[in-house]
Amino acid sequence: MDITVEELTDTLGALVPRMGEMGITITRAEPGHVVAEVGMDGNANHLGTMYAGTLFGVAEVLGGVICVPSFDLARFYPTVKALTIDFRRPATTAVRAEASLTEDAIERIRDLAEATGKAEFVLEAVIADTAGEVVATTTGTYQLRATGSGPRL
Repeated sequence: MDITVEELTDTLGALVPRMGEMGITITRAEPGHVVAEVGMDGNANHLGTMYAGTLFGVAEVLGGVICVPSFDLARFYPTVKALTIDFRRPATTAVRAEASLTEDAIERIRDLAEATGKAEFVLEAVIADTAGEVVATTTGTYQLRATGSGPRL
């Protein structure tokens, strides 16, 4: 990967300004593994806990970001097809969202995308507070698509 996590965070904020406004930062991005964090500042709801949309956002973005170090984005771009979230407990601190793909999954996705122009993949994420307590989990269905009219990083 020729892009730093700081550059990824800046690019995310430029491509999806709302993510930048929420303060979502990418703290780790390597083939098959990605981590993003977001703080409480500006993200609290009427109950003083983290707004559900912020939790959703910090998890949803992982599916796109994991593609940056895992696939050739000159040839393919990611898109989200579906995402479900299971809220487990209120978040009252900053949170960390993390997701991984195995090497075998990356290879399967890449091979299918090269053969057909697209490939779906499922990414499960865990969102935990600063004490390590899981506050939510997500299951997202994403698609890697051949470039043409899609966005590029």
